Amino acid sequence: MNIWKRVLSLIVWPIFLGLLWGCQGATSPQGEAVAVQQVLSGQELELTGIPGQPDISEQVRLAGIAVPSLAQKPWGNAAKTQLEQMIGNQSVVLESDARTDQGQRSVYAWSNGILLNEKLVAEGHALTTVSKSLKSKYELRLSRAQDRARILGLGIWNPQDPMRQLPGEPDTRE
Repeated sequence: MNIWKRVLSLIVWPIFLGLLWGCQGATSPQGEAVAVQQVLSGQELELTGIPGQPDISEQVRLAGIAVPSLAQKPWGNAAKTQLEQMIGNQSVVLESDARTDQGQRSVYAWSNGILLNEKLVAEGHALTTVSKSLKSKYELRLSRAQDRARILGLGIWNPQDPMRQLPGEPDTRE
């Protein structure tokens, strides 16, 4: 009888966990794709082909994350390069969040079903700006991605060369 319980637990639990994982909202949102004219930094994009404004370009900022500035070497350049590689020559689907203090739109960007904001954090190129109250629908995903990157020592979390200042602060290394 004990063997049957063990066999069932080895079969049933993985199936249950797989079903639970599949319900985590991993699909990209429906919306119109917009062309990325230029990646300005690891967090900012210049877009064209915006619905209702096809001839106008707009700058947007990725929501829920803080990325090292280009002056914070090598992390800022690494984040920009990674974002350029993730997007390639493809368009992105945007999901609006809010407007930043500078009047830029803050968005979640999807490419090929991948949430770019989350992927930057998961690879150690960005920090989350999540709060304990979890106000955004992606804050839990971003927080988990950051925990994973930190545990694995990726990018800015690399124990041999960690980033020692917050994104946007001047680089104090010699």
